[in-house]
Amino acid sequence: MPGTAMIMAAGRGTRMMPLTMHRPKPLVEVAGTTLLDHVLDLLRGAGIGRIVVNVHYLADQIEAHLAANADDFDVAISDERALLRDTGGGLIKALPLIPDDPFFCINADNWFADTSEHALHRMAAAWDPALMDVLMLVVPMAMAGNTQGQGDFDLADDGRLSREGGKRPRPYVWTGIQLLAQKIVTDPPSDIFSTNVFWDRAIAEGRCHGLVHDGQWFDVGYPEAIAMTQAAIAGG
Repeated sequence: MPGTAMIMAAGRGTRMMPLTMHRPKPLVEVAGTTLLDHVLDLLRGAGIGRIVVNVHYLADQIEAHLAANADDFDVAISDERALLRDTGGGLIKALPLIPDDPFFCINADNWFADTSEHALHRMAAAWDPALMDVLMLVVPMAMAGNTQGQGDFDLADDGRLSREGGKRPRPYVWTGIQLLAQKIVTDPPSDIFSTNVFWDRAIAEGRCHGLVHDGQWFDVGYPEAIAMTQAAIAGG
């Protein structure tokens, strides 16, 4: 079981405005719990011991919250105050702080629940370094609560992900949770770039795989989604 997870917490939270005018998106609350604490609870439940958190926008608030709520983790901060590097650039900068190979990487703008085995345990069990450089947790469009997109990936019978054929609806949505081999986090095209660069490389080599989440999942990246998610949680 990988022991390290990187939490993506540096973004400006523009989709969440005005709630992020004076607080970073990971500290927005859903059902009385911050998005960051929801991720921390997920990691605790999986037995993750080390977290690497990148910070940029209102970074002092993130650091203070971690100091008060993550004392049971070995916490490392990847400081992007001087330059917000996007997701791919953020991974490149944080990689020296990540001892595990593979390692989890999680966005702090989703809310989900398991129905059977812990999702991260399922991902660790499904990981095959002979076949994979990327393993994403995905959900069918019909189970993607509050999603505003048209789906992210096609999923083949052998578990490989693809997204060819232009901007058409695709049947699976990425949850914001992935397991990455360190060797894919390399050769940055610039200081600022998206993780899509790594994904495209892995897809081209047939080494980007997906695992279907068997529980609830909600996109909570925009203000209206908070009330919708809370209503769904309250309804079971």
